[in-house]
Amino acid sequence: MTSEIALAPSRPSTAIRGRAGEYLSFRLGSEAYGIAILCVQEIRGYESPTQIANAPAFIKGVLNLRGAIVPIIDLRIRFGLSSVRYDGQTVTIVLNIGQRVIGVVVDAVSDVVDLRGQDIKTVPEFGPAVGAEHITGIGTSQAGENERMLILLDIERLLNSADMGLVAAPCEIS
Repeated sequence: MTSEIALAPSRPSTAIRGRAGEYLSFRLGSEAYGIAILCVQEIRGYESPTQIANAPAFIKGVLNLRGAIVPIIDLRIRFGLSSVRYDGQTVTIVLNIGQRVIGVVVDAVSDVVDLRGQDIKTVPEFGPAVGAEHITGIGTSQAGENERMLILLDIERLLNSADMGLVAAPCEIS
């Protein structure tokens, strides 16, 4: 049985790097990430997709979601995490980016975080050895007495990168 949570209506928009707004937070390994909530169509429990021959390892295959064939990308594999396992916490975040619907597999979804401008710091310069071109900023939020950091992804840029082989349009932050 697949669980679904509808989050936001889809609409074409423009991403602004590190802009204040609402972000869906999720985990990949031991790190917390965030993506603009307006890109998120729904969250689904993980189900094994139909594999596509000769696809890169991070492209898990495709799913039929209410008549739409949706490519499924495992961000854990794409980001080179050493331990990738599928369990009850593993979810697929279905994104609506422009005219494309794409699913991304993550370890777990946490919550929606509202970040103000002062909560988002610019990405430090790492040089060419570290590919930070898909990171819009580092967000910090208070969770009780603890501060937590989110690596804010430019999901549109990531999915549009040449090595992904997908084409999509940007979405904005609420």
